Amino acid sequence: MKKISLAITGCMGRMGQQIIKSIRSDKDFKLVTLTENRKISKKINGIKPSLNTEKAFKNVDLIIDFTVPKCTFEVLKIASKLKKRVVIGTTGFTKKQENLIKTFSRKIPILKAGNMSLGINLLMYLTEITSKSLGNSFLSKVFEIHHKHKKDHPSGTALMLGKGIAVGKNKNFYKLIGKKFLNKKSFPYGKKINFNSLRKGEVIGEHEVTFSSGKEIITLNHEAFDRALYSEGAFTAAKWLMKKKPGLYSMRDVLNFK
Repeated sequence: MKKISLAITGCMGRMGQQIIKSIRSDKDFKLVTLTENRKISKKINGIKPSLNTEKAFKNVDLIIDFTVPKCTFEVLKIASKLKKRVVIGTTGFTKKQENLIKTFSRKIPILKAGNMSLGINLLMYLTEITSKSLGNSFLSKVFEIHHKHKKDHPSGTALMLGKGIAVGKNKNFYKLIGKKFLNKKSFPYGKKINFNSLRKGEVIGEHEVTFSSGKEIITLNHEAFDRALYSEGAFTAAKWLMKKKPGLYSMRDVLNFK
């Protein structure tokens, strides 16, 4: 099998560094391009990082992007022009930006996931089932913990789980978004979905969805111990996307969750 020529954006970031580290043990990929949003003088894995340009992405099969929304759209514009596949792990998109990604996916295959972990995607699936089964007699809320360096809150994963609750109830997620708390010791349930984000230490990621009727509480949770699970998930997604036509896909498609 021909190796997949890969570009990694945001190569100096936490996930960029993790993907570079993990790719050494995956023989299906050939690392061709590294990019960053500023000039980097030193070489990484024998490659000098460049800015996001057509030249940088010209000879790659696929781009893995864990950056920020502004950078992601720089990448998508170039990828769309060059007809390159893109795996997006970036979070923090607005509703308008989400729709713009859908527009790009008409031209190129895009796989976007707020979290690349198998466990988290299973958790979202279970969240949908639980929400649908319990109906409107249960209130719900989402709690998440990440390292102190993470800027966006709620996290993309927390929002994914909130969307899972909405899908289970067959309601519009954006109309169900409630209050967004930061670093609260406790936070209330509401008629809408409330979120609480805790930022501390070097925590990789903890997520919890709770449903309460006032008489009983049901809790679904996931804890990540190694950031490598995200890069390995991105590789699985990349291999899967290589065989797909233009469209917008998710890890749910990769894992074949119905």
